[in-house]
Amino acid sequence: MPEGIILKGIGGFYYIETRQGIIECKARGKFRKKEMIPLVGDRVEIEIADHDNTKGIIEKIMLRKNVLVRPPVANVQQIVIVASVCLPAPNLLLLDKLITVAESRELDIIICLNKIDLDDRDEYLKLVEIYQSAGYHVICTSSRTLQGINDLRNALQRKISVFAGASGVGKSSLLNTVDNRFELQTGEISKKIDRGKHTTRHVELLELNEESYVVDTPGFTSFELMEMDIKADDLEYLFREYQNYHSMCKFRGCTHTSEPGCVVIEAVNEGKISRSRYDNYVQFYNQLKDIRDWHK
Repeated sequence: MPEGIILKGIGGFYYIETRQGIIECKARGKFRKKEMIPLVGDRVEIEIADHDNTKGIIEKIMLRKNVLVRPPVANVQQIVIVASVCLPAPNLLLLDKLITVAESRELDIIICLNKIDLDDRDEYLKLVEIYQSAGYHVICTSSRTLQGINDLRNALQRKISVFAGASGVGKSSLLNTVDNRFELQTGEISKKIDRGKHTTRHVELLELNEESYVVDTPGFTSFELMEMDIKADDLEYLFREYQNYHSMCKFRGCTHTSEPGCVVIEAVNEGKISRSRYDNYVQFYNQLKDIRDWHK
């Protein structure tokens, strides 16, 4: 039975890449009875129609490695979090939220600082220092000058990668530059509100080359960590720069928010940990703690 991967799903039809080409399929009713909806990124087995070798039926959905809810996609291995350094200004709160969610899902993480050609003062280098020091792979890019595009293209090889970030940061433009076959629609930045228009309409797996796929997702500007089922007590383990400090605080169970003798707070005050990252951590912790206390 032929196997393939779901590239996109529209109106109950699923477009599956196989060795025989792209096959348009519907799903067996048994999946609906099990309340299991095929997702983009699913590896599936299909039965090709006798009368038309371009159409078929999904017979089996292979075991998923993971599932993301937003966007709805399966088997993602890597997230590329795109933040523009200018127009719009970098949203570090959203960036750290996305990193936290990616860490909780155990995804490989790339931070892409885009539109560096617009930063005349090279202020973006401060962000590079913050996130590289925290332990992340940072790639600086410009779709106009092509700086960093080869580095980004190489980082996408032999993985399913999802692109995420606010509207207007240049995700679709970057993907078009990485591979001009994509021809994704891009939007202009609204000068009035300094935000991008939503340009991506649906989730689709785009093939870069064999075994290399990317997902361009609708941009968004806010979401809540409680949607991701992250607990306050787990938050410190989702900030890489805290790893060397977990057992060094004066009090057991230190939340690293206000306790005396907290080595994380000391590291922040000494400039060893980014102040902006720490402030966002405290904000996230308080949000998640309130949810935990409400459920008690």
